Amino acid sequence: MAANSTTNTSHCSVNATICKGTSCVLPDDNFNQILNLILSTVLTILLALVMFSMGCNVDIKKFWGHIKRPWGICVGFLCQFGIMPLTGFVLALLFNVLPAQAVAVLIMGCCPGGTSSNILAYWVDGDMDLSISMTTCSTLLALGMMPLCLFVYTKMWTETESIIIPYDSIGISLVALVIPVSFGIYVNHRWPKKAKFILKAGSITGLALIVIIAVVGGILYNGSWIITPQLWIIGTIFPAAGYSLGFLLARIAGQPWHRCRTVALETGMQNTQLCTTIVQLSFTPEQLALMFTFPLIYSIFQLAFAVIFVGVYYMHKRYCGPTKSDFIEPAGETELKPEAYGQMNGGFTSNENNTRNTYDTIVS
Repeated sequence: MAANSTTNTSHCSVNATICKGTSCVLPDDNFNQILNLILSTVLTILLALVMFSMGCNVDIKKFWGHIKRPWGICVGFLCQFGIMPLTGFVLALLFNVLPAQAVAVLIMGCCPGGTSSNILAYWVDGDMDLSISMTTCSTLLALGMMPLCLFVYTKMWTETESIIIPYDSIGISLVALVIPVSFGIYVNHRWPKKAKFILKAGSITGLALIVIIAVVGGILYNGSWIITPQLWIIGTIFPAAGYSLGFLLARIAGQPWHRCRTVALETGMQNTQLCTTIVQLSFTPEQLALMFTFPLIYSIFQLAFAVIFVGVYYMHKRYCGPTKSDFIEPAGETELKPEAYGQMNGGFTSNENNTRNTYDTIVS
């Protein structure tokens, strides 16, 4: 250990008890143990609140309408649990990252869609009903699909026993995730007006969650901030590939342009808060020092590319205007008319204007 500490003094604290390459973990004193417990508890509670608020945005009747005509949701499912895990697997192989880092990349790829995609879909005149339905379905289906995808794609790293996937912890986290979503759906069905206020609180909580993760995680796992170039590159390519491939697959499937934009955002915009919570609750401090920062890197670049996505759309809308092809629905569905272009983001309420005002409030 002394030799390791000497050879890595440029990276590690002299007080580090574990020092391998750029991975450093501070001694497990009482302060760190307490801070780790607090972080795990706060992450769990805040994530439950975020998912509860997501459930408050779901109207059962419109959600059931998409279930009965599931083509859009099926395309989203293929993107979410087909394209994203496979992309993560290929990137981890290409850049030859450490086993713990590869697992972090794959957990991110197997996560369901994030709630921010619903607001972004509103900004790009996407199909809000489809966006919220896709987010809800991917969250519920993650209960089975996430462990399955991890089992399939992590075999080459877990066979050496250098890292073990704690499926029990992941399963418990996912079950705990489904409960607040289901309760939120019930609250929106029973008390729709109160659900709107909860939705706004959940959006603010989501932002607070990212800040808390960055600050407290930086204190606990200070060595994790020495990030290898490979992780930066993967964190840049991964969300961009998700947006691009999601859009392309939706277009190949014959979806109209506004739904292609919706599927693209749902594919690339992952639930990074869930990824961080699973990583924090499931792995050892030594592994966390290698894994903890990747969800934050992904968050930065998924947001950056989303801003570019929205900016490009607004430039196109301003100079080219909407075309009739943007409103052509698949066979058997009602065709949107151009004059309804500004109203097709009605969301999951019966009053179009109220929904738009609600989203404007969330954004502001």
